[in-house]
Amino acid sequence: MAFCGDIWPECGIAKFLTLLDGPWATLIVRNLLEGPARFSELKESLPGISAHTLTNRLRKFETSGLVTRTVYAEIPPRVVYELTPTGLGLRPVLESMNAWALAVPAVADTEDDPPTTNAHPRAVSAI
Repeated sequence: MAFCGDIWPECGIAKFLTLLDGPWATLIVRNLLEGPARFSELKESLPGISAHTLTNRLRKFETSGLVTRTVYAEIPPRVVYELTPTGLGLRPVLESMNAWALAVPAVADTEDDPPTTNAHPRAVSAI
């Protein structure tokens, strides 16, 4: 595979990273690969994301042609987000990213992470 070097306008990787910038963008696409979702469903599936950030990313994706936003004339109003064929084209990219991250020991290694436990925090601090 030939890469484009330092030429910004022609660099596909740079364009990709510009579109899927920020810590949440790829995760939003990942979740939409499972199928259409309402705003509240997306927000619930991404613990820690703010409504502001989710709104901004979805608007950017809609403007870029990755996502469609369908408003249904119901009470209460229902808005559904869905990947376009262009957005669905990201499936193999995300699958490759996932496979790579799981296969590379430096990425998959969690030894430096604190151990997880099901014990109550007070019980752990008493040890």
